[in-house]
Amino acid sequence: MSDVADAAIPEGASPETGGIANPPVIILIEPQLGENIGKAARAMLNCGLVDLRLVRPRDGWPSAAATANASGADIVVDNAKLFDREEDALADLNRVYVTTARTRDAIKPVFTPRGLAPELRANVARGEKVGVLFGPERTGVRNEHVSMADAVITVPLNPGFTSLNLAQAVLLIGYEWWQAGVAVPEYQMLMNDTFPATRDEIELMFGHLEAELDQSGFFRVEAKKPPMMRNIRNIFNRSNLTHQEVQTVRGMIVAMCGAKHRKKS
Repeated sequence: MSDVADAAIPEGASPETGGIANPPVIILIEPQLGENIGKAARAMLNCGLVDLRLVRPRDGWPSAAATANASGADIVVDNAKLFDREEDALADLNRVYVTTARTRDAIKPVFTPRGLAPELRANVARGEKVGVLFGPERTGVRNEHVSMADAVITVPLNPGFTSLNLAQAVLLIGYEWWQAGVAVPEYQMLMNDTFPATRDEIELMFGHLEAELDQSGFFRVEAKKPPMMRNIRNIFNRSNLTHQEVQTVRGMIVAMCGAKHRKKS
């Protein structure tokens, strides 16, 4: 085994890992192109993963192509570790998971990336060191690699076409790992410099609009006015109007009515 860089990735939490100590290790077996390694490194850092281990990269290491395709994920590429044997790359890990679209003949637990993420989080929280193993791009992992792992990860995809490139596969695992540890709302409205309109502001807007519609003769049949106003209210109320938007609508009403009055005079 030989380290690529003299300075190993520091133990413990860091900003790059989102404050998580010892996040999962990514092990690439016989990766073919430096470009693919760099893209995988970029996907790793997107998800707070920084420990990259390479087993017999086909085109050698280090790689200028990897650095270029990492797009700034230098901490991953610069600190990648190089190994001649899979056993050495896994030696310090407590648990190993292997990615494959085929479970082969081995009797192993099989996780989806989403199903695995809570287990990875729990393992890391207990102080265990875990790794995820990815096989060569062309052939995927071999039987001996599956036998080295505690469990298998299989991504549920179109059964007729399950092929992923290396960076895609790394990103899928990394994304679920990251999402399992962050509390981000499934939906939120970006307000920028404004804020939600109050009900009073909205009611004043509706009163303003109704008065002008009345004056313009929009409600030709008096009996239809209540349901028509309900429809108008529903249109606006679905929009989650902000304070600024209410002011804009009222300004539009004033402008249109002013143009109408000028035309009459």
